[in-house]
Amino acid sequence: MVSHNNVHIPRESWPNWTWYAIEFFITLAVSMVIAFKTTDAIEGLPPDTQNWVFYGIVTLVFIAWYVLIRGLIFKKHILRNRGQS
Repeated sequence: MVSHNNVHIPRESWPNWTWYAIEFFITLAVSMVIAFKTTDAIEGLPPDTQNWVFYGIVTLVFIAWYVLIRGLIFKKHILRNRGQS
């Protein structure tokens, strides 16, 4: 069987930055849904305070994902590939 060098490999042709953009928009959507459901559960807030609470919760989810989860937990040595030296 003969192999050809013109085989399409998506990993090599797909721009790497798009994965970060996809992750950003998924994180944004999830954080907005969490904030929306949480601010609806809090009763008796005036509209201007409700906006502050909404964006505060969105910010907390972003900080939790990008700093705590992605920055600290995903970067642990135990999660790295053991085959690399």
